[in-house]
Amino acid sequence: MEINKDLVIYLEKLARIELSESEKVKVEKELSEVLGYIDMLSELDTEGVEPASHSFPVNNVFREDVVTNGDSRASVLSNAPHSKDGCFKVPKTVE
Repeated sequence: MEINKDLVIYLEKLARIELSESEKVKVEKELSEVLGYIDMLSELDTEGVEPASHSFPVNNVFREDVVTNGDSRASVLSNAPHSKDGCFKVPKTVE
């Protein structure tokens, strides 16, 4: 892909930013350098290298979701001033 002035103007519109002419020239040069670097990386021999999203192993640090207190609906509702069909009953606020 070739970076040119038209592409920079298109990206400017997508990003909803306004660049001065000197900034457009600078962005065009920098984007060309980035693509050049990516092309250089694509020349590397990656035969036998496993794909990875991190350089170190990532493990889930969360515990299993286990219910420990069971169904305590009756004891919770015993503190409510009013309940109906296993739910809290509150005054109507919207007509």
